[in-house]
Amino acid sequence: MKRSIPYGKQWIDEDDIQSVVEALRGDLITTGPKVSEFEEKIAECAGAKYAVTYSNGTAALHAACFAAGISEDDEVITTPITFAASANCALYVGARPVFADICSDTYNIDPTEIEKKITTKTKAIIPVDFTGQPCNLDKIMQIAKKHNLTVIEDAAHSIGATYKGKKIGGIADMTTFSFHPVKTITTGEGGAVTTNSKELYEKLLMFRTHGITRNSDKLINPEEGPWFYEQQFLGYNYRLTDIQAALGISQIKKLDKFISLRRSIAKQYSDAFKNTEGLIVPYQDIDSNSAWHIYVVQLELEKLSISRKDFFFKLTEYGIHANVHYIPVYYHPYYQELGYKKGICPKAEALYERMLTLPLYANMDQSEVDYVIEITRRIVMENIK
Repeated sequence: MKRSIPYGKQWIDEDDIQSVVEALRGDLITTGPKVSEFEEKIAECAGAKYAVTYSNGTAALHAACFAAGISEDDEVITTPITFAASANCALYVGARPVFADICSDTYNIDPTEIEKKITTKTKAIIPVDFTGQPCNLDKIMQIAKKHNLTVIEDAAHSIGATYKGKKIGGIADMTTFSFHPVKTITTGEGGAVTTNSKELYEKLLMFRTHGITRNSDKLINPEEGPWFYEQQFLGYNYRLTDIQAALGISQIKKLDKFISLRRSIAKQYSDAFKNTEGLIVPYQDIDSNSAWHIYVVQLELEKLSISRKDFFFKLTEYGIHANVHYIPVYYHPYYQELGYKKGICPKAEALYERMLTLPLYANMDQSEVDYVIEITRRIVMENIK
């Protein structure tokens, strides 16, 4: 029987299913008690005072940009090696994304390059914890403080990771998470923002409900009765349901287990590939303990007689469904139409030409891990110059 191994997938067990069933039998199935409970658990696992959930990770990024006061004519610095949402969120509020190049070792945004891109229009920095490895948050926060900028950490890959022993989610001004099915924990679709600022927290809450509040302490006009509410700014309907939150509550209980399994698989890959000519294994900074959302190798194409594209297809022939994370954001036609040109982040562009994402998910069985190692090494050895 031919194998079919995806690059990532969710782990749903009977506890998850039962949690959702119980929510469906409750009185409230949209934003109710399960959402509040899930937010408390997110804040706890992130080491933050507050957490606000959203319909997806992109909505969380949008909300964070709004709460930060980013608007027209502002600039937001981010990395090109990310999903488009990390930059799109700036566009949603009328700002301009500015791309800073990456570090050659971690593939994360380079703090030195961030500082080069700062202008009088810069309002925020959105570093992305690529593959689950936290960025150099000390330097980024220092730069932000020096220039009075907000840091919105895109931690879509890094829930459960740590930086210098601190949990990801309580270090930056705001941290965003994604709960898409390929992420470490899932709510189907979903996202969250964590923060230690009560002021930001209150803006984040209202933003997901049309800019509306029922809180009597926040009303601009006197309360007319218990039915009264006010829309105080233009927000969006970005709410998470209790059904999704119930799944998230069950999933977050297994977060440590999921990350332990991911780290084990990543170590097996790195141990197997570290002395394989033609492959470069991911570098891990001593200050970071990655959540290992994805496992990205570099192909040393100068040593191989096969292209990245053909390598990809060869893996597919063996039933290994690899991926590439990511196409530099400004390569997309939409960004090209906005005036972005290739060549602005040479290290990111060079990485893109050589990178390949191998399968990694918590419920990979040992035979699948061994098979990915065997086939990947076989293709390399068959095509070494």
